[in-house]
Amino acid sequence: MMGTSTLSVRMTKRVGRFTLDANFEAQPGFTILFGASGAGKTTLLDCIAGLGKPDAGRIVIGDACVFDSELGTDVSVQARKFGYVFQDLALFPHLTAEENIRYGLARLPGEEQASRCSGMLQAFRIEHLRRRRPGEISGGERQRVALARTLVTDPRVLLLDEPLAALDAPAKAALIAGLRAWSQAHRVPILYVTHSREEVFALGEQVVVLDQGKVIAQGSPHEVMTAPRIETVAQLAGFENILDAEVESIHEDRGTMTCRLSARVDLETPLIRAAVGTKLRVGIRAGDILLATCAPVGLSARNIIRGRIVALIQRDVIMMARVNCGVEMEVQLTLAARDSLGLTEGKEVWLVVKTHSCHLLAE
Repeated sequence: MMGTSTLSVRMTKRVGRFTLDANFEAQPGFTILFGASGAGKTTLLDCIAGLGKPDAGRIVIGDACVFDSELGTDVSVQARKFGYVFQDLALFPHLTAEENIRYGLARLPGEEQASRCSGMLQAFRIEHLRRRRPGEISGGERQRVALARTLVTDPRVLLLDEPLAALDAPAKAALIAGLRAWSQAHRVPILYVTHSREEVFALGEQVVVLDQGKVIAQGSPHEVMTAPRIETVAQLAGFENILDAEVESIHEDRGTMTCRLSARVDLETPLIRAAVGTKLRVGIRAGDILLATCAPVGLSARNIIRGRIVALIQRDVIMMARVNCGVEMEVQLTLAARDSLGLTEGKEVWLVVKTHSCHLLAE
């Protein structure tokens, strides 16, 4: 099936301590639903699928309305023809991989069932699992069976709730490649829930960020994740350094301004509409800061800040250095950099930050 329809969602639903309020459109291809646990992402998918009912609103795919609170429209789950891969996969444990995949095709002639099923077994490279039950295969293989079972029905919307959670890197890479290929061939709206920034950039064409049930940002992965404008989005996007600042001076001729972080730390940032004395927040990724063990000279970077290492923390193959420079900042390093620079707690260092690595945020 080749799809070209847009999914339009405008709905509200009371959920525990907040009201889920979603208003967005998902074009054919991947739209990532990104946000912290409890933000309302799974509830949103359930309402779109028909497993939950909004309190008010309208859900439309193409020119077909599947829910409209004012008109009393509420199309059944089966009639919506939306595919949904749950976080817990929900495979039938007593059925083989092939039987699980064929389950949604019961109304089709046997020959077409066999043809579609074989195609999916080949596409996801699980032909050798045809006769095995879920308990006899690995987590990554179960994930592929669950995806194949959903995709074999040619859904007109695909809903994926953290489908790559708990998989190792090779299994993730294989499934991402398979999903990309399927998306290119079918071009239907795909809503993909994840906590992973890596998956946002690997798959996302559009990102919708949810926080406490509200859509707080949407756009391309670059717009939303690389250059956030809202502090909550910066936190979700992994900006380790979010600092209080005050506009000290404005340099319109060079498109920058100076923000004071503390009594002795000034930071040159991109120019925004803000008067001297305005209080702001500045976000800087730990990976965007360079660290030197002697005062750098002859650099294009405008911000060179003297400090002292107060902690070195190893996270897998990455080192995080916490540096006190009037304010405390985190810097990301490789293990090789730590060793070659001879970094230790208490060592004096200089931080180097480019102007456009400083992102000014609204709370």
